[in-house]
Amino acid sequence: MDANNLVPMGYVKQATGIKGWIKIKADTEFPDGLMDYPRWFLGRNGNWQEYSPESGKIAPDGFQAKLVGIDDRNAAEMLKGCTIAVLREDFAETDTDEYYWTDLVGLTVKNPQGEILGTVSGLQESGAHDILVVQGAEKQILIPFVAQFILSVSLTEQMILADWQADY
Repeated sequence: MDANNLVPMGYVKQATGIKGWIKIKADTEFPDGLMDYPRWFLGRNGNWQEYSPESGKIAPDGFQAKLVGIDDRNAAEMLKGCTIAVLREDFAETDTDEYYWTDLVGLTVKNPQGEILGTVSGLQESGAHDILVVQGAEKQILIPFVAQFILSVSLTEQMILADWQADY
């Protein structure tokens, strides 16, 4: 397992109950999206341990999961604060013009005039669409991630072409 291939997907908030369940803050589209992955890597400070999810459920206070081998509250409490990551190669293939957020972070954004607007530092969800957060030389730029403004994305060239200006 190469730690460089790990993609953080959330973290363990706390233990819940007495049978080893944990509460999770998942950075996935759906709260239980982590259950799509057969193996999780939990860790802190670069020390990772592989786990298999045994069961998961959405509860009134968020997503909860039970990991194979974590069978009591004490073991679950030891995981509090751990980052939950999955291997990039475990991601499902995307359709054309679909991208994982993690693949967009770090890409250079330029406009058709050739002006470099900055580098994608993150994405935000909004009610209507996702928003690229681009760190420019002088300020942060927010660009709606919709076809009207995003003309092309090239993961191989590490470039996004956006119909946008730095002074918007």
